[in-house]
Amino acid sequence: MAADGTVLAESRGAEGMLHCAGSGGFAPVLRDHLTRLGADADLPVLICGMAGAKQGWVEAPYLTTPTRLDALHDGAIRVDTSGDVRILPGVAQAQAEQPDVMRGEETQLLGVTEVDFTGLVCIPGTHSKWVLIENGVIAAFTTYMTGELFSVIAQHSILMHAVEAGGPLTQDGAPFREGLAAAQQTPSGLTASLFRLRAAQLLGFEQRADGAARLSGLLIGSEIADAAQRFGGPRQLRLMASGSLGTLYHAALEASGFDVTVIDAEQASRRGLAKAAINLWGAQFTS
Repeated sequence: MAADGTVLAESRGAEGMLHCAGSGGFAPVLRDHLTRLGADADLPVLICGMAGAKQGWVEAPYLTTPTRLDALHDGAIRVDTSGDVRILPGVAQAQAEQPDVMRGEETQLLGVTEVDFTGLVCIPGTHSKWVLIENGVIAAFTTYMTGELFSVIAQHSILMHAVEAGGPLTQDGAPFREGLAAAQQTPSGLTASLFRLRAAQLLGFEQRADGAARLSGLLIGSEIADAAQRFGGPRQLRLMASGSLGTLYHAALEASGFDVTVIDAEQASRRGLAKAAINLWGAQFTS
């Protein structure tokens, strides 16, 4: 990136944490990508996400809420390797009654919020995050296992017979809307609603082709209903997402009364890394 966050070159790969933590190692993967980029050997490198977990490259201890987003760089850990490589910390909600953690999302949040921003941010995914930010400070957040539950239920429960692999997940179909409404009308009845999905097909009321959309509506609706209760009901919200999942959440949130602003998740990561990098290496970046 240039000093203003402009992307100068990009390299992508499929090497996840299990690969890096195994025989491959983190340093060789980084060197390979830097070589592809044609980067100078002394180029500063800033990393966010699971590379800073206990089982990652080097643990970058969590900062605890309340946490100022513009101070994330203060918790960056330098890696004992060639060059100046640092890993940003995650954020923990260290409360016995509501424990929670994030790694990577805090950097995205830095990228999409102003110094004095106050509001809600929703980050859909395998483990969706809802984050309350007050004057640029992460005040509270909650993680929902919505994406993982969809995968587990669709592949490893009785509903595997009711959900087609790769089934359509459109936000404008009746099955999704009905699933969303059912979950929001009776949030505590989620497990009963899940079984009705199977029963409706056995009795000929629905088709298997609609199963994925209804299941998605039920799970997303349950998430939104709980988050609305926790964070004060419908209000302005920034949705950090992309692709079909972002489209589903956008439709579901608007149907639930939220005033939604959509922000691309990948761009958020880049902006957050750029902001933190300038705080760490300001003179070097701007010279």
